[in-house]
Amino acid sequence: MCGVFGIYPHPKAAYLTCLGLYALQHRGEESCGIISRNTKKIHLHKALGLVSDVFNEKILRTLRGELAVGHVRYSTTGSTNLKNIQPFYVKTKIGEIAIAHNGNITNTLQLHNELEDKGALFQTTMDSEIIAHLLAHSHQNDIKEAVVWALAKLQGAYSLVLMVNDMLVGARDSYGFRPLCLGKLDDAYVLASETCALDLIGAKYIRDIQPGEIVFIGRERLSSIRPFESRKQRAFCIFEYIYFARPDSNIFGHNVYMARKKLGCQLAIEFPVKADMVMPVPDSGTSAALGFAQTSKIPFEYGLIRNHYIGRTFIQPTQDLRDFRVRVKLNPLKELLKGKRIVVIEDSIVRGTTSKMRLKALRACGVKAIHMRVSCPPIRFPCFYGIDFPTKRELIASNYSISRICDFIGADSLEYLSLEGLLKSMPLPKENFCTACFTGRYLVKSPCRISKTVLEK
Repeated sequence: MCGVFGIYPHPKAAYLTCLGLYALQHRGEESCGIISRNTKKIHLHKALGLVSDVFNEKILRTLRGELAVGHVRYSTTGSTNLKNIQPFYVKTKIGEIAIAHNGNITNTLQLHNELEDKGALFQTTMDSEIIAHLLAHSHQNDIKEAVVWALAKLQGAYSLVLMVNDMLVGARDSYGFRPLCLGKLDDAYVLASETCALDLIGAKYIRDIQPGEIVFIGRERLSSIRPFESRKQRAFCIFEYIYFARPDSNIFGHNVYMARKKLGCQLAIEFPVKADMVMPVPDSGTSAALGFAQTSKIPFEYGLIRNHYIGRTFIQPTQDLRDFRVRVKLNPLKELLKGKRIVVIEDSIVRGTTSKMRLKALRACGVKAIHMRVSCPPIRFPCFYGIDFPTKRELIASNYSISRICDFIGADSLEYLSLEGLLKSMPLPKENFCTACFTGRYLVKSPCRISKTVLEK
C-alpha cells in the first residue's frame, strides 16, 4: 500500500504534512519522507523508519515553504533501501519534480526497457521512477500537457501526489484502484490517501479525486481535468475496507468501520458457532468481531491485548520480521481464556504463518476450542495493483484446502466469508470493486510487475 499527502499553499506545509503522514502510518512503516518548496528552493528529508523516528522539530524547521509532499512506504516493487524512499525527486527539462505514489504500475518492465533504450538512467528499483522519466521525455512544453502525456503511458494502479515546480498535482488511475481525497484547510488545498489525515490537521473533506481525474493546485486556484477515456467499470480495492484503511476513515465515500462491522454480521449469519466468547485479532479484526458478536449474541471480549508500540505485521518486508512482531505485538489474557470455547475473528489469512503462531499462543492458555472465522474469502491469487501478494506460492489458500489450512493453523474449525457475502456487505454496488485476489479475474490484462532485483542485476 503506501500513504501519500500533499498541501499547498500553507505557511506550515511541512509540519502539517508530518501530521498527515503520522495519521497514515498504518499504510507503510518501512520508510517516510517529506519534500518542501520555498521560493524556488527545494528542501528534502527522508529515511528508513517510522514518522516519529524520522522527523522532529529541528528537521521540520529546515523544511521551509508553503508547498509540501509526503509519503510513507510499504514496498511492493523496489527493494528496502535508502534510494527507494519516496518522495522521489528529480530535475528535468520541465522543471523540478517530486513524486509520491501509492499503487503498482503493471507495465513497468516494458516502459523501463523503452526508456532505457532512449538513454534514461535509472537511480532506483521503484516503479514510481518511471513516471519521472516519462515526464522528462515528454515533448510538451506545457506542464499540464506533459503530466497527461506521461500518465497516459501507465497501466495499473496509481494514486499520485506530485510537486511539479510550484504546483501541487493529484492524480488517480481511470479504474480508481487506490483512494485519494481532496480537502481544504484555510486557503490551502490538501491531498491525502485517507480522510483520517484530514481530520488530524483540521482540514475539511471536499470530495474524492475521481478515477481518471487530475487536479492541478496553484497558489490561487484549483483546476481539474479528466483527459482519459471514461470507464464505466471501477476497480476499487476491496481490501481497503477489509484491512488496510483506518476504521475512522471514509474510503470511496463510505466509512470503513461500518463496512467492517457488516462483514462480521454477515460472517455470523453464514457460519454460526456455539462458543463462550467472540474475540478479535486486534486491531483490524475488531470491527468485524463486534458485528459477529452482536449478530450471534455471543459475548465480545478482548482475549488478545495489543502492544501499540509495535506496528502492523503484514506490511513488514520479510517473513522473519513478521514472525518476530507477531510475538511482540499480541499477548493473550490467560485468566480470561482458560477453559473457554472461543471464536477468533481475523480480517484475512495470507500466508498462514501469523495465524498459526497466534493460535498456538492461545492453546497454551488452555482454551477448550478455537473456531476461527475470517471476514473475507480465501486469498488465492496474487495482487498486481499494490498489495504484497506477489505469487500464488506464498498464498496458503492457493495451495491448500480450507480443511488443510485449519489443520495447519491449529483451529478446531475454520470458515471464510463467502464472496457473495463480502460484496453484499459493501456500501457500494459489487461492480465497483476489484476482487482479483479472490477470483483471479484481473481488469488490467497481462499484468507484469517489475521484481525487486531486476534493476539491480
